Amino acid sequence: MVVAVFVVIVGGVLVTKGRTVRSRSVEQAVSKADYRIKEVHLREEARGGVTWQLDADQAETFDQLGKTILKKVRVTIEEPGRRWVVTGDDGEMTQASKDVELRGNVVLISSDGLRLETARLRWDADDQRAWTDDPVTVYRSGAIVKGQGLDARVKEQSTEIKGRVRAVFTGDRAGVASGGTPAAEPTRAGGER
Repeated sequence: MVVAVFVVIVGGVLVTKGRTVRSRSVEQAVSKADYRIKEVHLREEARGGVTWQLDADQAETFDQLGKTILKKVRVTIEEPGRRWVVTGDDGEMTQASKDVELRGNVVLISSDGLRLETARLRWDADDQRAWTDDPVTVYRSGAIVKGQGLDARVKEQSTEIKGRVRAVFTGDRAGVASGGTPAAEPTRAGGER
C-alpha cells in the first residue's frame, strides 16, 4: 500500500513537471525574436532640425520581417520651436523606414498646449505624417474636439479631424491643466458645435 501511494505521488510530480516544461517551451516557441532588448533608446537627427527619439521598456526584433515590437513606448519629436511626446502601451516599428504604430492608451502632448488621446496612432517618418482611423479626442485652449480619425501633416502644419466632429468650447484659455492633463470636463457654458 505504501509503495502504491509513493508511485502515485512520484507519477503526479512527473506529470506536473512535464506540463510546466511543455508550457514554457510552447511560450518560447511563440516568440522567435532575433533579439530581445530591455530599456531601448534610439535617437536620430532628421532634416530641418527635427530630432526623433524612441524609448521603450522592451523590444523584440524580427530581422526577417524588418520589424521591432515594442512595449511601453515613448516617442519624442523635437522641431524648432515645438516638442511632441507620444506614449502608448505597445508599438511596432518598421526598421528600414522608422515608421511607428502605437497601440493602447495613446496620448500625444505638444509643448504648445495640445493633448490628443486615441487607441492607435501611426507615424510615417518620411512624410512626417501622423494618422489614425480610431476615435480621437483633442484638448486645446479651452476646446475639446472629438472625431473619428485624424490626419496630421507636420511639414504642412495641418491637422484634420475626420468623421462626425463634436467640439465643446469652455472659455477657459488654458484648456489643458498643468502637467499635460485635460482640464475638468467642461459644462456647455461656452457652447457646443
